[in-house]
Amino acid sequence: MKDTTVRLTPRPCIQTLAPYVPGRPIEEVEAEYGLRGAVKLASNENPLGPSPKALEAAMRALPEVNRYPDGSGTLLKRALSARYGVPERQIVLGAGGSELIDIAVRTYVEPGDEVLVPQGIFRMFPVATHRAGGTLIEVPSPFAGLKPDLPALLRRIGDDTKIVALANPNNPTGSYVTRDELEEFFGEVPPHVLVFLDEAYFEFADEVVPDYPNGLTFLPRGIPMVVLRTFSKIVGLAGLRIGYGFASEDVAGALEKVREPFNTTSVAQAAAIASLSDDEHRRKTRALVVEERAFLFRELLQRGLDPWPSVANFLLVETPVPFAPLEPEFARRGVILRPMGGWGFPRAFRVSVGTHAENVRFLAAADEIRAAGLFRPEGGSR
Repeated sequence: MKDTTVRLTPRPCIQTLAPYVPGRPIEEVEAEYGLRGAVKLASNENPLGPSPKALEAAMRALPEVNRYPDGSGTLLKRALSARYGVPERQIVLGAGGSELIDIAVRTYVEPGDEVLVPQGIFRMFPVATHRAGGTLIEVPSPFAGLKPDLPALLRRIGDDTKIVALANPNNPTGSYVTRDELEEFFGEVPPHVLVFLDEAYFEFADEVVPDYPNGLTFLPRGIPMVVLRTFSKIVGLAGLRIGYGFASEDVAGALEKVREPFNTTSVAQAAAIASLSDDEHRRKTRALVVEERAFLFRELLQRGLDPWPSVANFLLVETPVPFAPLEPEFARRGVILRPMGGWGFPRAFRVSVGTHAENVRFLAAADEIRAAGLFRPEGGSR
């Protein structure tokens, strides 16, 4: 006789897992509030849209989608190798940077192993760690601008530590560690630890911030490491889900064993290859972000809000009150922002740098909300 009292349940780590929550899509917000023309400033997307060269290549690739993609991404790896000077065997492709984070964790982390991160890092690191049964250790970031405390990370490394992850620039704080600081850090990391360096926003800081480091300079040293980059941000291919990682040779070989076959589509590969030659689009995107980021920073300060300095294409903005109740106030005014409570910042939101018109609309919504007194703490005068 069957025992009907026993039910199928997920693994314990899955039952307690807090899933990654993406930014709300424009269509959902417009339908909920009866709007048209809402602007999404929640997911750090490219305000200029995709690279025109990438778009043309994607269109040319579409008629062949009845065929499986190149499972090894040979042509894309060849193009990346030529551009960055890293051997093809040290390049791993992923369906966006988030999949590469998950692949790395699944490759190295067993139940009970530790993944060490600075406080307030991209939430895919906790998600990937918990579903692997690992233990996430967040080390406080007490420095100005919420900059990661690399010496504290080094001190916390133990025998159970398998991965130390850094995002540089960091999402959602926009902070970064310098070249000298990263040099000292790599000199002290023990050989049993994989360093995962998330550089999804690399192009917004490279050649803009004088002391910003390039993670690839550390790769030839043989340190167990992954340097993550993506086509989602600077060239605007977020919807095609295509990212890439440069890794030390043994690490790359291990990641390839775990990577799902055909994990990047033929359309995405074609678009990514074309985008590598679209330096004009990259320059335009970066120039817009640098100019508009400074504009937003000034305007937010004038409104009594507190943006943190950022070298990425977004700002973390602190408010005098918890932001969760304010999120729908912005949404009903057609502006989609990202609440930061899940990152440990309940009185903050993240706003992507948009076009000037999008940024002005966001500021106008903030003015309306401020005029309604919703930024004022109870009993306060701010």
